[in-house]
Amino acid sequence: MPTTLPPRLRPLALLAFLGLSLAGCNDSAEQEEQAPTPQVRVETLQLQPLAISSELSGRILAPRTAEVRARVAGVVLKRVYREGSDVRQGDVLFLIDPAPFKADHDSARATLAKAEATLYQARLQEQRYRELVDDKAVSRQEYDNAKASYLQADAAVAEARAALERARLNLGYATVTAPISGRIGRAQVTEGALVGQNETTPLATIQQLDPIHADVTQSTRELNALRRALRAGELQQVGDGQARATLIQDDGSTYPLPGKLLFSDISVDPSTNQITLRSEFPNPDLDLLPGSYVRVRLEQAVQPKGLSVPQRAILRDSAGVPKVLVVDAQARVSDRQVVLGSAQGDRWIVSEGLAPGERVVVEGLQHVKAGDQVQVDNAPGASPIAQHTGQ
Repeated sequence: MPTTLPPRLRPLALLAFLGLSLAGCNDSAEQEEQAPTPQVRVETLQLQPLAISSELSGRILAPRTAEVRARVAGVVLKRVYREGSDVRQGDVLFLIDPAPFKADHDSARATLAKAEATLYQARLQEQRYRELVDDKAVSRQEYDNAKASYLQADAAVAEARAALERARLNLGYATVTAPISGRIGRAQVTEGALVGQNETTPLATIQQLDPIHADVTQSTRELNALRRALRAGELQQVGDGQARATLIQDDGSTYPLPGKLLFSDISVDPSTNQITLRSEFPNPDLDLLPGSYVRVRLEQAVQPKGLSVPQRAILRDSAGVPKVLVVDAQARVSDRQVVLGSAQGDRWIVSEGLAPGERVVVEGLQHVKAGDQVQVDNAPGASPIAQHTGQ
C-alpha cells in the first residue's frame, strides 16, 4: 500500500520536486544550446540545356558478314589463310584441285577453235554462192542453204565462246578468295574434303568489325511520347549526324569511344511492339565482338531549359515517392516531392517540384530532417551544378 506523508511534510516534498524539475529543464536547454548546428552542402538549381537520352539494350552486330562458300565441286588442296586473322578483299583463302577445271578449259578452247574453222568455211561458201546466184550458176535454194550453214556456224562459235568463259570461271573458282575485307574465323573444312558436291559448301565466315554496329530496341510508347514532346515544343530535335551514342558494356563499364545513331527502322516488331535503332561505334582494337549483349545510351532530343539534381540528393518515402531536401533563405530545411525524368549519368532530370534558384541538399542528408535549422557549407565545389551540362 502507498505511504501517506504527514500533512506538515507535504509542502516540503512539493518544493523539492519542483526544484528537480527545473534543474532538469535547465540541463536540457543547455544541451540544446550546446548542440552544433548541422552543416550541409547544397546545389543552387539553374536552367540549362539538357540532353534527353534513353538507355536501351541490344546486341553487337557486324556491319558486313560474308560466308565464304565453294562455288565449284572439288577436293580442297590447301587452306592458305591463318584462322582468326584479318584478310583483305581478294586474298586467297583456299585452293581446290584445279586439274579437272583446267582440262575443261582446254577442251572448251579446242571446241571454240573448231567452231571458228567451221565458221570460216561456211562464210567463204556463202560469199561464193552469193556471187553465183546472181549469174544463175547456182539455184536460190543452194544459196539459202549456204547462208543458213553460215549463220549456224556463227551461232556455234558464240556458244563455244560462252562455254570457254564458263570453263575459265570454274577454273578461277578453284582459287577461293575473300569477297570482303575483315576478320576471318575458323575453317569449316580441312584439306582433302570434297566440297561443292550438289551444294555450295560453306568454308569460312568473314566479318567486318571496324566500325561496328549496335542494334537496340525501343518501345513504341516511349518513341511516341518523345515525338509528342517534340511536336509540342517541349524538346528540340537533335540534328542529323549529331545524335550521340554511348555504349555500356556487359560488365557495366562505359566504352571509351563515342558512337552515333545511324537510323531507326521503319517497321515495328508485332511480337514485341518495339522498333529497332542502329548505332555505330569505332572498334579499332576489336574490343566489341558480334553477339555481345550491350546497353546503349542514345541522345534523342534536347531540353532547352531544364533542371537536374544529383542522384545522391534523391530520397524516397515508404511509398517510394522521390523527394529532396530544400534549404530556404532562413537556412531551414523542408522536404519537397519531385517528379523525375530520365537519368543523365549520375543525375536525374526533374520534371516537376523544383524551381530555378532553389537550394537542394546534396551532402549531409543523413543528419537533417524537415524543419531543422542548418548551416550551409559554401566551400569551393559545393555547387557543381553551375558546370553541369547534362551530357
